[in-house]
Amino acid sequence: MENSGVGGVYQYFWGYASESIQLACKYAYPTATAGCTLNEKGIEFEIVPVDLLKGEQKNPEFLKLQPFGVTPVIKEGDYTLYESRAIIRYYAEKYKSQGTDLLGKTLEEKGLVEQWLEVEAQNYNAPAYDLVVNLLFYPKLGIPVNADLVKESEEKLAKVLDVYEERLSKSKYLAGDFFSLADLSHLPFNHYLVNAIGKAYLIKDRKHVSAWWDDISNRPAWKKVLEL
Repeated sequence: MENSGVGGVYQYFWGYASESIQLACKYAYPTATAGCTLNEKGIEFEIVPVDLLKGEQKNPEFLKLQPFGVTPVIKEGDYTLYESRAIIRYYAEKYKSQGTDLLGKTLEEKGLVEQWLEVEAQNYNAPAYDLVVNLLFYPKLGIPVNADLVKESEEKLAKVLDVYEERLSKSKYLAGDFFSLADLSHLPFNHYLVNAIGKAYLIKDRKHVSAWWDDISNRPAWKKVLEL
């Protein structure tokens, strides 16, 4: 596939080169976490745009890599992997002795990383996703905003973040005093909440959540994602 794409928040990426890691990446949730993980590990990767609005993710060539037609996808030699949480775990484990340790050193630390990854997936992700889709993407696409869902999602997310506030009053990061995949997985949607949809107060009004966000959002690996 040629390196072609259209600017804007809709533009996701996947890369294709026989001798390098191949990745779908922009700072929407699934793709940004993969890119940030690779950056934390110091792994070079090539990016190639896939324009979702033009339906490029449904092209036969892309469907050979990801039969469900969504990003991200990584391709490393003959090895192909999709689903963002699988990708970040794969690279965190494969390169565990390189770059930032994102998994924890002890069994107990690893357990806490997995616990908070599940909290993100099962409790944080859905209300954050609904807020971002309704308040950022729907207006750009001319789709009516579901005001009831926005209200409900904000209420749900506020309760989740209250739990985070309690946790982060006792440790610098979610799984302990070390940055991990558990923290990294929150970067994309938190970025939208703070910078794009007028919901910064959900983060900033919670002292410990706010300090945590200021810390993780200033990591060089994340800043590199925002520069893509």
